[in-house]
Amino acid sequence: MATSKRELFTKRRLRVRNKLRSMSDGRLRLSVHRSNRNISAQLIDDSAGRTLAAASTLEKDLGVVGQKNVEAAAKVGAAIAERAKAAGVEEVYFDRGGFLYHGKVKALADAARAGGLKF
Repeated sequence: MATSKRELFTKRRLRVRNKLRSMSDGRLRLSVHRSNRNISAQLIDDSAGRTLAAASTLEKDLGVVGQKNVEAAAKVGAAIAERAKAAGVEEVYFDRGGFLYHGKVKALADAARAGGLKF
């Protein structure tokens, strides 16, 4: 039985990734990574092994460098949606990794949906 936080995170990440892999239907993956200080999102084409677009709180042009709150995550979500539209992507599947779907991860997803991405 997994008892440490890291083991629980790994189990959750693998469970989410395997479920999404079976349901992907050739769509791109919107992968989210959250650390204690930053949040980032990438549009990944798994069949080609390429990243088509990315956004992060480390980017100076978003104006959220050093912020680690829900508003910063929402700006990253809006930026990734805008960059996905520029790349011609409308439908993705949301890979939250092992992170729980609340707080910053939920804010990023809601902002990406509001920006026009469908998942």
